[in-house]
Amino acid sequence: MLFEAISAAILGLALAWAAAHRLPHRLPARILVLPTGAAGALFGAFVTHTALGAASPPLVLLGSATLAAAALSLLLRPAGAGALRGSSAPA
Repeated sequence: MLFEAISAAILGLALAWAAAHRLPHRLPARILVLPTGAAGALFGAFVTHTALGAASPPLVLLGSATLAAAALSLLLRPAGAGALRGSSAPA
């Protein structure tokens, strides 16, 4: 269980770093992105470990990566300011 938690936290940090490095214009400050990735991965590992048990560590890491990516996707902003202006125009 400890190995899974440490691995999930490292995986979440790596995913968050890659997202912050690849999409800096669409994400908030890195100080928010990195803990979000780690927390999402730890929560994903907890949920997956609870659902599947300790029999499959690779599946637990897959679940942690999935929830880390989902948590990071919630931080994404629209690509351009034009996307927001079009939706608020009066009809």
